[in-house]
Amino acid sequence: MRLELDNISIHFGAIKAVRNVSIDVPSGSVAAIIGANGAGKTTIMRGIVGLVPLAGGDIRLDGTVINDVPTEQRTRSGVALSPEGRRLFPEMTVEDNLRTGAYLRRDAAAVKGDMDMVYDLFPRLTERRQSLGRTLSGGEQQMVAIGRALMAAPRLLLLDEPSLGLAPGVIHMMAGAIRRIADTGVTVLLVEQNSHLALSLSRTGHVLESGRLIRSAPSAELLQDEDLKRAYLGDDPMAVK
Repeated sequence: MRLELDNISIHFGAIKAVRNVSIDVPSGSVAAIIGANGAGKTTIMRGIVGLVPLAGGDIRLDGTVINDVPTEQRTRSGVALSPEGRRLFPEMTVEDNLRTGAYLRRDAAAVKGDMDMVYDLFPRLTERRQSLGRTLSGGEQQMVAIGRALMAAPRLLLLDEPSLGLAPGVIHMMAGAIRRIADTGVTVLLVEQNSHLALSLSRTGHVLESGRLIRSAPSAELLQDEDLKRAYLGDDPMAVK
C-alpha cells in the first residue's frame, strides 16, 4: 500500500503542530520520520489513522484521498497503528490482547494463521500467552503492541516509538522483527527518537523539526550527514548491523 502525505497540516487550537508536511512512502518500502520529542511525529501518525483531523492537505492510500474516512474504515482498508506507550489492556492475557487487533475480521482460519505468525515472530510471547498485560516487561509489552497491530492484517503498518524505554538487546531483537515484517511486503512507516535505529531500518528518512519537514533523503545518506549527526545522531550510535 502506497502512502502519500500531501502538504498536510494539523492544528490544536492556535498550536500548529504539523505544518505543510509532504511524505511519499512507496508500497512495500520502509520509511522513517525522525526528530526531537515534540516535533510532531506522533501527531502525523494519529492523523494517518484518523484520530486527529487535518487542517489542510491530503492523505492518500494507493492514490485515494482518505481525509474524511473514519478510523474503523481505514483499519478495514489495511492501516494499523502500534502506538507510542503500547496501551495494552492490563487485565487481559497476551493472547486476548492480540485478538483485539483482529476485532474487525471474520476470517477465523486466517486470524489463527496470523496469531501463529505473531508467535513465530516473537517466540517469547508463546511462553507468556496466558500472562496478564500488567505482568509483562517493557519489551514484552512492545512485542504484544506490534503483534496486535499485525493481527489486523495490515498493508500499511505504523510503528510509533517501538524502541522507547527498551534495553539494547531487546532493541536489536525488535529491529530484526521489523525487518522480517517488511520482507513480507507490508509498507512500514517508523517514527523513532532513536534516529540511528530508524535510519538503519529504513530506505528513506524524513527529518521533522517543530512540525515542519526540513529534509527528506535516502536513509544511508542521512546517516553520513555531519550536520544531522550533530543534531540528532549523537556520538554513540545504536545502528542495527
